[in-house]
Amino acid sequence: MGGIDKFGTKEQKDRYLPGMAKGKILGAFGLTEPNHGSDPGSMETTARPHPSKLGYFSISGSKTWITNSPIADVMLVWAKLQSTGKIRGFLIERAACPPGALGTPAIKNKNGLRASITGMIQLDECPVPKENMFPNIEGLKGPFACLNSARYGIAWGTIGALEDCIDRTRTYALERKQFKGNPLAKYQLVQKKLADAVTDAAYGILAATQVGRLIDEGKALPEMISMIKRQNCDRALANARKLQEIFGGNAVSDEYGIGRHVANLFVTQTYEGQSDIHSMFLLLENPA
Repeated sequence: MGGIDKFGTKEQKDRYLPGMAKGKILGAFGLTEPNHGSDPGSMETTARPHPSKLGYFSISGSKTWITNSPIADVMLVWAKLQSTGKIRGFLIERAACPPGALGTPAIKNKNGLRASITGMIQLDECPVPKENMFPNIEGLKGPFACLNSARYGIAWGTIGALEDCIDRTRTYALERKQFKGNPLAKYQLVQKKLADAVTDAAYGILAATQVGRLIDEGKALPEMISMIKRQNCDRALANARKLQEIFGGNAVSDEYGIGRHVANLFVTQTYEGQSDIHSMFLLLENPA
């Protein structure tokens, strides 16, 4: 929805956004490819004038790790124009694709984000009308603008997951008795792990709040979002792994939830720009 709202024509906005806002139209965002994750500029998905349908593009290529692709009604797919090599955004409607032109198989047996419906977008000479292309945005500026919005949300969500880890661990440490009937929470090694996690959660919330205020004021820079996305993901994952130790063998059981958070937080550290990539962004923008 963010991409359509920011870069779409009035007709595209009127056609898709009301239904998407009501949950009647499901969307997906297709940028990552099997051979190009952190390097989207090298994407292989291409768009060329359709050989037999006037006013249409023919799009071929594959996207992967796409949330909602198996159930999406409309997919925002980024592809290179064969004629210019420039990246453009296209809105592909499932119902309008002929048989064999669009495939969206689900990715099964994931270790993390198991509740998310994740899949691929496979395009084979898929016809897309020219009016479904974003008219005034080209290159990586378009997808990166969408990713910045997602990254800011992730900076909040990871701290929310960490807060749930803290709550679950505190409850467990108070209830679990070891060594002459003492609760685990009595021991300073356990207390320190909780104190470290609470501290990082507080700092993460404050950082995300401040960047949100700057966004509202039109003063935020992309590297600010890279910084809080990277830091909050990294600290949430590191603390969740340390808190997991307090559960001992019970940590591997779904009943306690802590292992699920650890698996999911690893994914958040990876998607929308892996932490090492965000480190590079920060160094490139702020060289020593």
